[in-house]
Amino acid sequence: MQRWKNIRIRKRHRWLLIPLLLIVIGLAGIRQFYYLKDEDPAKDAFLKIRERGYLVALTDKNSLDYFIYRGEPMGFQLNLLRSFAGYLNVPLKIIATNDISKLYYYLDMDVGDVIACNLPVTREGKRMVHFSQTLVGTRLVLVQRKSSGRKKPGEDKLVRSPSDFSGDTLYVQRNLFLRPLMARFLSRAGRNLTLIEEPEKNAAQLICMVSEGKIDYTVCDENLAMMIKRAYPNLDAGYTLSGFYDQGWAVIHASDSLLMKINQWITGIKKTRELKQTYLTYFDSPGVPNYFRNDLFSVNGKKLSPFDDVIRKLSKNISWDWRLLASLVYEESNFHLGVVSSRNASGLMQLMPETASKFGMDSISTPAQQLSAGVKFLKWIDDQLSTEIQDPRERINFILAAYNVGLGKVLSARERAIKYGKDPNKWNGNAGYYLTRRSLKDPNLPADSVTDLAADGGAGRFVEDILERYQHYRNNIPE
Repeated sequence: MQRWKNIRIRKRHRWLLIPLLLIVIGLAGIRQFYYLKDEDPAKDAFLKIRERGYLVALTDKNSLDYFIYRGEPMGFQLNLLRSFAGYLNVPLKIIATNDISKLYYYLDMDVGDVIACNLPVTREGKRMVHFSQTLVGTRLVLVQRKSSGRKKPGEDKLVRSPSDFSGDTLYVQRNLFLRPLMARFLSRAGRNLTLIEEPEKNAAQLICMVSEGKIDYTVCDENLAMMIKRAYPNLDAGYTLSGFYDQGWAVIHASDSLLMKINQWITGIKKTRELKQTYLTYFDSPGVPNYFRNDLFSVNGKKLSPFDDVIRKLSKNISWDWRLLASLVYEESNFHLGVVSSRNASGLMQLMPETASKFGMDSISTPAQQLSAGVKFLKWIDDQLSTEIQDPRERINFILAAYNVGLGKVLSARERAIKYGKDPNKWNGNAGYYLTRRSLKDPNLPADSVTDLAADGGAGRFVEDILERYQHYRNNIPE
């Protein structure tokens, strides 16, 4: 009898399990519902970019990917980033360093949104990041100097297999995404080879050091080696260290929404052949190797123009970073002498005749005198602006706008900002709005006051272009 009683108890307990299981499932569903409901949408990667108002990209300073040539920011990755920022309809900001491992640290610490480099897509790398769709494909090659002088028949000192190394040192750019590929090669080379990672030098600089005999070996992507080899004919890149692999951008694992946007954009530029054309511009252009022989190529030197010394000296008169002043000069004349505009502005800083005369410049002025006159004009504008504009960055915005469209329009824009409840001491979205974005259909202004101040959208683009170029100068040219 006791045995049957225990059986009935066990059956009763078994029936209790069903409602208990349903309760647990219900609670889990409610918890998940509230978790999703309470999740801050600002933490979503794409929405965060929207709220911030700009895209932060991480890249390296490379001879083909991101550099300055004759004052112009250029590069394969820069062109792609500008295209992607345009796709998102947000401004672009770039943080650049030659240490790719540091770029990953910045990404992981939420300093940047995306690493925009030619990153090898590996199994090990996928544990750290989400890779985008393939942008390009390549393989690793060894870069070494060709044997000099005459060789005896059959003599070849070039490395063609891991066993050819004998206590040698191989220098590579520090790149944790490259380490899995290098580890596989080093396992074949054994103790015949020592690897040194360079945190401050990029692949192009290491290739140049091989050409100059400062180091014997380096490793880089084959497409990069084939281009740079044209500038250094004493180099060989015929020994491949890996099979072909895909390269792409990277985001953190939590950035699925941004990754989706990146992949949608990549699909689009592949369909329109924009990606192929951008690639050919840098990796298959006969003119690119000439950059390496020019002092105004940022990978080689530290110069923006032939006038850097004068610009450095004069910038102190207005307490500006010399690279900001250089960006203004480039905007006005591209550092070209003898430029005269359709409105008769002339000189390196394109001063109108009356302004040029006022600040000591004429048709026979030297480049230094032309630059000096422009800086005096900038200082004069600064002196006329209200001391209420105390933020140095805001003050630069006002000075640049006044340099472009005239002080009177800028002062009137400040008055409009006051009248309609905006901050007259801030440019973007405030005083600048009433100068650059006003139109007859502007709902923020009464119809009877529209004619008081002509809209001038060019001033906003002028200021933005100079500050954007200044950012690129800071990334590539030392202070």
